[in-house]
Amino acid sequence: MAESNQKITVLVTGASGLTGEIAFKKLKQRSDKFVARGLVRSEASKQKLGGGDEIYLGNVLDTKSLEQAMQGIDGLIILTSAVPKIVPGSFPGADGKRAEDVFSDASFDFNGPMPEFYYEEGQYPEQIDWIGIKNQIDTAKACGVKHVVLVGSMGGSDPNHFLNHMGNGNILIWKRKAEQYLADSGIPYTIIRAGGLDNKVGGRELLVGKDDELLPTENGYIARADVAEACIQALQIEESKFKAFDLGSKPEGVGEPTKDFKALFAPVTTLSEF
Repeated sequence: MAESNQKITVLVTGASGLTGEIAFKKLKQRSDKFVARGLVRSEASKQKLGGGDEIYLGNVLDTKSLEQAMQGIDGLIILTSAVPKIVPGSFPGADGKRAEDVFSDASFDFNGPMPEFYYEEGQYPEQIDWIGIKNQIDTAKACGVKHVVLVGSMGGSDPNHFLNHMGNGNILIWKRKAEQYLADSGIPYTIIRAGGLDNKVGGRELLVGKDDELLPTENGYIARADVAEACIQALQIEESKFKAFDLGSKPEGVGEPTKDFKALFAPVTTLSEF
């Protein structure tokens, strides 16, 4: 599939999410190279993406509901994730917001008071980031998918990372467990552990690392658009296969936008520790 002149059929799961929607739309815009599919949980989410036949309804906790969307695809981009929400009244001005929306605000002080978090019933990390991703991997394998790109998160090398304490969900621990399952599955894979996400336009100079070495620095952040682009590029580049790496970027306006993704992925020679 990599570096082929044939169109690649790609399914994005979590296609109505903040990063998933960007990835899905990027694939749609490149119809000369890709046949795009999206997987969402609800009819409302399907309509949000245009309501076309290429958008499938499914629940990652129901393996059977994933089969139709995965039949005949070449590549799978997994962008599903549990979403911590803020307990009403626990943080000024944050009622009704998701944790990622608050954290992506440049004015948020990570050293100051923290909100309280919760997960909706049935949407805990163990369910979505472990069982749900395992179900996707199993279905992809059964359907003969040739390459799976899984987006995880930096911070997984530290079991005491604050993300694990949000809503007592241990989200990074469950994400790492899913990464290991993919690595052991036999399917060609790329695991991208994204840094702190923002909603800016992207087009920065991207950086790869391992074991959270980028996380304590200004390079431990990345635009969602750049994560989506890296996912799509990985499906086309042989050098991205069987690799797991952290992905960050230089600050906005610093360096040159990354264009050569083959050169970005090629130096990654070994897996980060799971």
